[in-house]
Amino acid sequence: QVQLVESGGDTVQAGGSLRLSCVHSGFAFRPKSMAWFRQAPGKEREGVARIPIDGGTNYGVSVKGRFTISQDNAKNTLYLEMDSLKPEDTAMYYCAALCLANCTRTYTNERLWKYQYWGQGTQVTVSS
Repeated sequence: QVQLVESGGDTVQAGGSLRLSCVHSGFAFRPKSMAWFRQAPGKEREGVARIPIDGGTNYGVSVKGRFTISQDNAKNTLYLEMDSLKPEDTAMYYCAALCLANCTRTYTNERLWKYQYWGQGTQVTVSS
């Protein structure tokens, strides 16, 4: 059974930093592409950052230069380092795995990212 478990969400002041973690298990083969998404109340879910199947990284326009995605394959863990946080970063953050479409790094538009498996989310709140 595939599981994705996020952690690290918290309440921080604007300008602060957080690191989110996502531990995955149950995959027969390590997923080649994983991603972070977020959803704020009343808004659609949006892609934040991902590791495409052909390597490298993609970032959403609103977080580029402030967030960094990485992974530790030995620990089956995906990370999201978030710096210079803004109140508009407040959202539930979700880990996703197994890309279904638009999986290579040429697809930079986060609206096109599609994934099969999802975690339960971890809440990030940024106060002004």
